Order: sequence, then structure tokens, then C-alpha cells
Amino acid sequence: MSRERLRYWFDNTMSKGTPALIGWLAVVSAVMILVATVIAFPFSGDGDLPWYKVAWMSLLRTLDPGTMGGDDQRPFFVFMMLVVTIGGLFIVSALVGVLSAGLDNKLESLRKGRSRVVEKGHTIVLGWSEEIFAIVAELVKAKESEKRSVVAVLADRDKVEMEEELRARLGDTGTTRIVCRSGDPAEPSALDLVSPDAAGSVLVLPTDDAELIRTLLALGNRAWTGGRPPVIAAVSDSDNLAAARLAGGLHAEVIDSQDIAARLVVQSCRQSGLSAVYTDLLDFDGDEIYIRAEPALVGRMYGEALFAYDSATPIGIRADDGRVLINPPSATVIGNGDQMIVIAPDDSAIRLAGAPPTVVTGAIREARTTSREPSRTLILGSNSRRRRILRELGPYLMPGSEIHLAGPPPEEIPGVLVTSKECDTTSRTALEALNVAAYDHAIVLSDEAYDAQKADARTLVTLLHLRDMRTGCAIVSEMNDERNRRLAEVAQADDFVVGGKLVSLLLTQLAENRHLAQVFDHLFSHEGSEIYLKPADDYVVPGTPATFATLIESARRRGETAIGYRLAADFGRAPAYGVVLNPPKSQSLVFSQDDRVIVLSEG
Repeated sequence: MSRERLRYWFDNTMSKGTPALIGWLAVVSAVMILVATVIAFPFSGDGDLPWYKVAWMSLLRTLDPGTMGGDDQRPFFVFMMLVVTIGGLFIVSALVGVLSAGLDNKLESLRKGRSRVVEKGHTIVLGWSEEIFAIVAELVKAKESEKRSVVAVLADRDKVEMEEELRARLGDTGTTRIVCRSGDPAEPSALDLVSPDAAGSVLVLPTDDAELIRTLLALGNRAWTGGRPPVIAAVSDSDNLAAARLAGGLHAEVIDSQDIAARLVVQSCRQSGLSAVYTDLLDFDGDEIYIRAEPALVGRMYGEALFAYDSATPIGIRADDGRVLINPPSATVIGNGDQMIVIAPDDSAIRLAGAPPTVVTGAIREARTTSREPSRTLILGSNSRRRRILRELGPYLMPGSEIHLAGPPPEEIPGVLVTSKECDTTSRTALEALNVAAYDHAIVLSDEAYDAQKADARTLVTLLHLRDMRTGCAIVSEMNDERNRRLAEVAQADDFVVGGKLVSLLLTQLAENRHLAQVFDHLFSHEGSEIYLKPADDYVVPGTPATFATLIESARRRGETAIGYRLAADFGRAPAYGVVLNPPKSQSLVFSQDDRVIVLSEG
């Protein structure tokens, strides 16, 4: 072997890391002990020390210099032991250095989060954004009933920094363990770190759409070795929705966050308290929507199934062919393979009632014809969602309605007067000049010309001005950060649409059950049945004792599904603002004229 090739071989061996270095130190130690034993053995005395005893003495002196203090053999033997001891000092020092460097490298590797997550059924979160705190917090709540659950986060950030931020914002996560790994989610080798083949679901955070599509392509092109989990993602630009769905394939559920935010703004604008209803349905603190098979109800009508549960409220049927029917006609027969869509506090609470609840028929009021009047809506500010908001508002407005904008010129809506006026929405003088009290609804949009915190600060100023002016109109405002929503509660407004927060909650719900996407798509759409808060005295006689089952029956006669109520006495109390979903069917209730019944209805 040539000298150059020998050196090349030696360099390759040394580059293998700490184990190779320890191996070479062991070889050098063995050679030194062998040489010392061969040379020192003839001088070990009168033959009373066998060769293996001399070798053992050499080994001990290599490891511990103090051992040679008791040597009393011939001078040359003692000299050889001294040589071995000095050589041992260098070897042990080198070994300590190698072990220390190896330990540092291992700790650094662990700090970088490059070890593989060995879990099954865990939830994977890919990417990092402000929404991650709301998403992980909701996942923790969703998994409270599990003895041991894991949420694995993979992002191109430092592992320790991610863990510290999550710990600072979330606090104690109970039985759920948060595991962070560093790496680009679009890199196959990085994806392997979080074991996607064994995961229960994969959630891609709504960040830059280009990076999101890259990640979806990486997941779609992956050679899956086990069952492929559902992938949940949200695009921030509607133009990228088709590309993202193509990249994700059949196993991905991709939603349009801008479209959902616009729909929520429109629906919350029309009905005070609706955002509190949606927040309750989307988070895991109160009641959620579940889909489950109920063989005992097969062959029965939907109208009968409304009274079948005591601690759950049916809202529709998921047919055997995958179609979702929200608030179907009472005569709809539940078939084999159909699943019930219900609102319940937990899946363990969905149990059939032993006996039918009491319906106080004497308290039920007959349906009365109500007419819709033209309305006036004021939209303050402008962003990329404004055009979509105007388009979504159109189907809800009666001819003769008006929309006035404090911002750039708008697009036209048939049958609706739309005007615009430039003004500073944070100026009290400008707001007073708009005569806000003359409007039925006001929408305060988050200004995308500023960063999220600055935009929220401007929204807060506008909101406080409007409340101090006591306009009397229903106000809905957009907030980017959930923490700013809590600050805004001093304004005593009960409707705030936190775009990022509600979209994050929706993503978490879909991570638990992707089929809920169809349910929420129906609820957020102006077509079919939606959630309405209607006067309670349209359903039951005010001041007359009744039960929630009575409300259900009264709504059923109108072709509606009652899912809860809202008490006027609690309109201003956060966080529910008087909203109660899925109360016990036998609960005794007495409503006033200002109370509301929450129903699923077509209008």
C-alpha cells in the first residue's frame, strides 16, 4: 500500500467520529502495553512474575499513574513502568478530550433536533407561524382524554427556541408531549425525522403559499411505507388553491383561509353573537361537531333523531355516498351506512337517551311570517378580503340595501347601492362625519398596509371610538392576533372575527376528522341551511316554562334545527356572550322577548 493511499485510508477512518478515535486510542494502548510487556518481562525479578501479570501491571499504570508508587523490582523494570505511565498520561488525556468532544457533538445534535421521532398515531405540525400556538393549544385540548399523546413540530428553526416559545405561550400541556425537530418540511430527509408513515394526521401551517405547495409536493411524492395519514393545509391566496390541491392529492384537505375569513366576517356582521357560536363549535373548550354511525337510528326519520340524544344535538346526516345534509327535512329516513352529525362536548358523551324528553306543547308558538327589510352597512378600511366580503354580502341583502365604504372605490353589487369615501378610520372627527349611528351593521377591516400588530392597534382605536360614540349598530372587527382580541373586550363588543385564530381552529378540527370540511363548508355558505339567532318569542311564549326539547320541536315544525340559545342578560359577558350550545333536552327554560334561539335554517 502506497504512503498516499495509507494516509487516505487513515483520514477516512478518523473522519468516522468519536468511535473511530476511541478505537485508535485502544490500538495504541494495546501496542504500547504489548511492547512494554515484551521488554520489561526479562527484568521483572527472579521469574516470580508471569508475563500476563506484567501485562496487567502495564495496563494499570497506563490508566492510573499513581499505581507505580509501589514498584520495587529491578531498576530497568521500574523505568519501563515509568515509560508506560507517561504514555498512559497522553492516552488518557486524549481519551478524555475525545469523549468530551463526542459528548458535545451529541448534545449539539440533540439541540438541533436531528434524532427521529419514534411514535405512532401522533399529530405532525409542519412549519412555523403565529398560528402554531393556537393550533397546538387546541390539539392539547382535543387530546385531554388520551393517556399519552404526542404532537411533533417540524420547522426550519432552532429546536430549543421552538420548545421555549411553545412552553412560554402554552404552559402545562398535560398528558400531551410536544416534540420539536429542526429541518425544512419540504426535504424528504427532514420529514423522516417526524415519522409521517406512523402519524395519525399531518397539519401544514398557513404560511407562504409557495412553501406550503413545496411541502405538499414533498408529502405527495413520498414513498409511504405504512398507512397514509390525512394532510390538512390552508392557502392564504385563493389563486393558489387549485395548485395546492393538485400538489396535495386525494389525501390532502386544503382550505382557502381568505375565503373562510370573508364568509365569517359577513355572517357575523349580519347577526350579533354568531362569532361566539362559531368559536364554540371550532375550539375544543366547549362543544364540537362529531360524525358517528348510530345503527339504532337506522330506519327512523331525522325529525325523530332530534330527540334521540340527551347530551348531544343532531344537526344533519352524512349519507353513505359521502354527501352531507345539514338540517334535512324531518321526514328524511336514516339509511344503512348513514352517519349522524351531532354537536356534543366530547365523543364519549354521545349516547342515546333512555326515554324521550318532555315537550311542553302549550308553550310552542305557531310560525309567524316575517319580512326582511333593506339594511345599511358601513365597511371601514380595506384589504384583500374586501372584494370577497362584498361579493358574499350580496346574496343576503334585500333590494334597496346600501353599503358605504370608508376606503378605495368598490366593485358594484346588483340591486345594492355601494358608495365609497376616503377617510382616516382612526380619526374620531372622520368617524363622526360618517354618521355611524345611521347604519345597521359596521365592519372594521384589518389594514394590510401595516404589520399585524400595528394593524390591530389601529383596529382597536377605531373600535373604541365607535363604542364610545354609542352608535347602536352591530360591529364586527378583524383581529390578526388573539391576544389583541382579549384587549378589545374592554370595548364591550361581542363579535370579533380573528381571522388567523378561527382558521387555525378549523384546521385543528379537520386534523381530528377531515370529513368535517364538508360540514363547515355548508355552514359557512349562503346556500342551504346556516346558523341563525332568531327571537325566542317566535318559538315559545315568553315567560312560560319550557324545555330545550320544546324549542327543538318548535323549530322542527318550521323546518329548522335548534342547537342552542342566547340569553340577553349575558350579551356583554365574555367569552360566550350569552351563547349556550347543546343544553340538556330536559333543561327547564324561561325566555324573555330579547333572548335568541340558535337554529339551522335556510333563512
